[in-house]
Amino acid sequence: MQSISENDVLDFAAFLGRADDGPALSASSAGRTIVAVRSFHRFSAREGLTTTDPAAHVRPPSMPQRLPKALAYEDVTALIDHAGDTATAGGVRNRALLEFLYGTGARVSEAVGLDVDDVDLEGRTVLVTGKGDKQRLLPLGGFAVESIEAYLVRGRPTLSQAGPGTPRLFLNSLGRPLSRQSAYGILHEAASRAGLEGHVSPHSLRHSFATHLLQNGADVRVVQELLGHASVTTTQIYTLVTVDTLRQVYAESHPRARSQRRG
Repeated sequence: MQSISENDVLDFAAFLGRADDGPALSASSAGRTIVAVRSFHRFSAREGLTTTDPAAHVRPPSMPQRLPKALAYEDVTALIDHAGDTATAGGVRNRALLEFLYGTGARVSEAVGLDVDDVDLEGRTVLVTGKGDKQRLLPLGGFAVESIEAYLVRGRPTLSQAGPGTPRLFLNSLGRPLSRQSAYGILHEAASRAGLEGHVSPHSLRHSFATHLLQNGADVRVVQELLGHASVTTTQIYTLVTVDTLRQVYAESHPRARSQRRG
């Protein structure tokens, strides 16, 4: 082990990404392996087992940046319109849930964790509890207010009769708090009825919320606060989506966006 050099560690890191002797490791798996190698050599040097740390300057491979998938506004509208029969308690609830998710950008766990008292329809605000039990006050748009109000009048009282009583806002058919899994199911069924292709999840509405705000001129730091991101760096990934959209629209719309070679 004493003869291992930094080049040996670099060669090993390169080997992890090659497929010469089988499938190459993904960037995340290779990264975890290199982190383990770095920790081992750091420990060996600290304990005096070696005189140097050959992995000290070797960095794990960078992770490919995954751009969030946002729905077009027309698809969001179709999704909400196919939430269910609003003549039923479940349909009214489903519509209120989807309007809430898109109208606030809240996580699905934040939505199903809401109590009735967390919602102020008159003030058009809602208090959500996010990661680390951090709370933030979010504005409620007109569509969300109307849908939640309808649910509180025509949906929740009916659903609550079947259960033991709970302060939770969103209830299932047994009158108990709606689970994250049930919320996913509601959205998947709505997406199927709306004919939307691809994977659509509650997070799709959160992505759409952020993307549509930025596309319409919202400040990235305001969006950061609304989403409850600890760092603006997390939010800035959505700016990449909007720039990509702008580039596509420009290329398709501007008369001189594409060069033409003249003979």
